[in-house]
Amino acid sequence: MDFGNKNLWLLFEWNGTSIYVTQTLLATWVVMAVLLVIAVVIRLRLSSFKDVPKGLQNGIEALVEIMENFTKSTMGEGYEGYGGFFFGIFAFILLSNYSGLVGLRPPTSDLATTAALAITSFLLIHLTGLRKLKGGYFKSYLSPLPLLLPLNIMGELSKPISLCFRLFGNVLGGFIILSLVYEMLPFALRFVLPDVLHLFFDILVGALQAFIFTVLSMTFIQQKSVRN
Repeated sequence: MDFGNKNLWLLFEWNGTSIYVTQTLLATWVVMAVLLVIAVVIRLRLSSFKDVPKGLQNGIEALVEIMENFTKSTMGEGYEGYGGFFFGIFAFILLSNYSGLVGLRPPTSDLATTAALAITSFLLIHLTGLRKLKGGYFKSYLSPLPLLLPLNIMGELSKPISLCFRLFGNVLGGFIILSLVYEMLPFALRFVLPDVLHLFFDILVGALQAFIFTVLSMTFIQQKSVRN
């Protein structure tokens, strides 16, 4: 069986290179479209929100409050503004992981997607450190001894690599296992037996990996922007 990302149709050609719409790209567009529709609907409903919340307003305010409190408890005071960003990251990863439930190839089973997310977190980690510590940011690489500079640099470079491969490996592993199960089962049993595996690999592991990526990114940012 081939578990690689497949080309679906030709998008355009550039300098002799063919650019295709892949399974990952299509699934990513679907996830983005769903998130965009949800955001637009909520934005349009904001004008009708009341001082005493109820219904949809209750749910939205609860989510915002939970994320703000979680960001504050994980990162500490002064980082409240990161709540909205990480809520978006969490929602994208979660919905990407769950896209396998509707027959799509999860975007997070593609190394390109998880690498892009990890690089985004990596840049945010060090830009926040520079903003908060100014010149003291560079001193952290010489702590506790200047001799450890190479090891400190390697430690920082390992963070996006671990974020990238942890998410990629777990989602791709679940995708491969479920694909093998579907291929081995008779057609009549494909609608019953894999449900337990979907519950574990897609729902539980999918939510857990979205949570771990978000928490680790928050923790790395907080650690890099505090004076030692």
